[in-house]
Amino acid sequence: MDSKQKILIVGDVNGKFSAFFARIENVNKKTGPFDLVLCVGSFFGPCPELTVLEEFKAGRKSVAIPVYILGPVDEASAKNFSTLTEGDICQNLSYLGKRGIFSTSSGLKIAYVSGLEVEGSSASGKVPDWKFTKEDAVAVRDSCFASKSNMGDYRGVDLLLTSQWPAHVKEDVRNGSKAVAWLADAVKPRYHVCGLNGEYYEPPPYRSKTDKNTQMELATRFIGLGEFANPEKKKNIYALNVTPVEKMRIIELIQKTTDETPSPYTELNLSEDGNATKEDRGNQYFYDMNNSYDDNRGQKRRSQGNRGISGNQNDQKRQRPTFDQEKCWFCLSSGSIEKHLIIAVGEHFYLALAKGPVNETHILILSITHIQNASLLSPEQWAELNKFKLALTQFFKDREETIFLYERNYKTGHLQINAIGVDNNVAWKIKHVLEDKSEEHGIKLETMPKPASPSELPQKTPYFVAELPDETIMFTKQMKNFPLHFGREIICADNLLNCEEKIDWRQCNLDRDEEDTMAKRFRESYKPYDFTL
Repeated sequence: MDSKQKILIVGDVNGKFSAFFARIENVNKKTGPFDLVLCVGSFFGPCPELTVLEEFKAGRKSVAIPVYILGPVDEASAKNFSTLTEGDICQNLSYLGKRGIFSTSSGLKIAYVSGLEVEGSSASGKVPDWKFTKEDAVAVRDSCFASKSNMGDYRGVDLLLTSQWPAHVKEDVRNGSKAVAWLADAVKPRYHVCGLNGEYYEPPPYRSKTDKNTQMELATRFIGLGEFANPEKKKNIYALNVTPVEKMRIIELIQKTTDETPSPYTELNLSEDGNATKEDRGNQYFYDMNNSYDDNRGQKRRSQGNRGISGNQNDQKRQRPTFDQEKCWFCLSSGSIEKHLIIAVGEHFYLALAKGPVNETHILILSITHIQNASLLSPEQWAELNKFKLALTQFFKDREETIFLYERNYKTGHLQINAIGVDNNVAWKIKHVLEDKSEEHGIKLETMPKPASPSELPQKTPYFVAELPDETIMFTKQMKNFPLHFGREIICADNLLNCEEKIDWRQCNLDRDEEDTMAKRFRESYKPYDFTL
């Protein structure tokens, strides 16, 4: 099967819907078929042909190819998006949303940011719908990196779509965004396409230098498109035939051409735009990804490089980590635990709203005392764990959802099982997504019946276990370079919860009041199922 995808990218449509839909249908017949159309810049424009769009919404006309659009770019166009959420406007016409990552069925990864960069600090007040912040740019960057356990192997993304041009891409760039320049430099797309400036500009490709995220010097081709159907005939439709970067050979990615230029962002001091990535590591209770082992691992490497005067080989033995329950993020006895997130407390386990949740019903099942994984549970603890699972299963069932449970016993010191509901209509896809994602990461998953006791789980080894709707489990003990966000990659996939921008929990932070409200709401709805009351 050919993994290449034929794509059309169109500049500012500006509401000329009749001509636009007719043109892409004509191009598709003559030079297609194309897999999808991507629209950058302003889709609605100042005077959109809304009556034409209504014909498509009503089903009296059809869109020939799947079309994906970015969001508003000014106050006038924002009114046309006020009733839209991310998803279908009509059949084959979809709004991508403000920012995120869109993955096609062939594995093409498309990063995008809609709108114009907000002036000044985003903390100064509400950000208009047609503006984006530096934090939005950082969120997209983190989503691009989320599935990479070994960042040195990062290959970039296939496309970056932005409404606004990046600053410094050329000397006289109009209305350039420094945040867009920072993002392009960070995620290293093969193609960066934008609109809005009313001109066509395609310089030679530039090649980025290696950095901490990749050992490869990756090339990017910048393409600025003119307005659709502009009278000056400036190029406004661009066709691409793209093989996903993850399926390309490394030699193809690093092979240089004769017309390459240095990156236009090399001399810029862009680090200030990345300050939003600074993490508050002292406030990470109930996150569903524990990074403490990463820090320990780094300390071990440093200690191995400093043997001391004696050079005693015994000094080099890896010491088993010890845990202080007062400092553990998940032990209920911890003095600094965020108690407002707790939903229910049993004899051996408790439920808590995940911090950095995928949605409002993303729950963690946690051991009260410090137990590393489910294979170490006593019969009494195992019995109560299953009671919590059954209670949550019924809770989601009554919401016409199927529960998805997974445990990652890898780079985490405390037993935590993620529980989240999936709509019954798509729950059957969980197994297929698991298989697709495991193949993508080169992970071999095994299937076995639902374990009747802890001894049936993998013993004395790291593992990942997912419980399927058919009461079987899929697991792996192949944990070298295992992606820490693997469970969230599955649940956030576009054919399940369709929120791939939430793969990285750091982009799902809520303030204390939002967390408190969400936890209270879940606590109240869970009461009929709570056997601990």
